[in-house]
Amino acid sequence: MTHTHEPEYLMIPTEDGKEEKFEILYLFDHDETGKSYIFVTPADEGDNEEHYQEVLAFRYREEEDGNLTLEMIEEENQAEWDMVEEVFNTLVSEMEEGDTPDEQQ
Repeated sequence: MTHTHEPEYLMIPTEDGKEEKFEILYLFDHDETGKSYIFVTPADEGDNEEHYQEVLAFRYREEEDGNLTLEMIEEENQAEWDMVEEVFNTLVSEMEEGDTPDEQQ
């Protein structure tokens, strides 16, 4: 069986009541916080990889129906942001080296 990575998407409501489509980049669980996190990027940013790509991070939990409920990470929670940034930087480093990142548990 050949493994191909098909992008997965989710819709996130905006402040004005519309929904924007985001590509799921990475999901991970963190043992110390006991929480799950997700990195997403807007799906409509085009295919030019030379430009800056916006990446957003959220906490999430999976509901019984399979839907994800996203939670903002509080700006004041520096320790949590430091952990999320460290995971993101590791992910970027692995991608630049050509490695395929594995989901952390």
